[in-house]
Amino acid sequence: MRLSNLADYAVITMSQAALHCGNGRVSAAELASETGLPVPTVQKLVSRLTGAGLLRSVRGAHGGLQLGRPAAAITVADIVEAVEGPIALTACVDHGPCDFEAGCSMKPHWPIINDALRGALAGISLAQLRAPAPRPIVHEDLPA
Repeated sequence: MRLSNLADYAVITMSQAALHCGNGRVSAAELASETGLPVPTVQKLVSRLTGAGLLRSVRGAHGGLQLGRPAAAITVADIVEAVEGPIALTACVDHGPCDFEAGCSMKPHWPIINDALRGALAGISLAQLRAPAPRPIVHEDLPA
């Protein structure tokens, strides 16, 4: 499974927006410049992220974008779902019967798998993404 480019860019955009938390507001053009993403892409993402309540747009002379709630209360799952819709590895869970349903032993298991995947992404907050990345575990670090 791989996230779409748009979902990836949404995480990058939200992570950059979180840098401005408490320091006023930021424009979509500034986010595009800071991330290196195309302005039209960031504008499209801002629209979706604002619609999902993850960003808030403030009008006026000192207007711009700000996080819709604290970075610690926004998860990777929230961001991905704002762009992609519900997190699911298979379409059969949400789209009703399929041609193989009669002999499918997996259908009852997919909701459990999908919930586990969503739970993993929901366990990572935007605040955590702003912290330095933990050092990866390498083979030499494992006990013998």
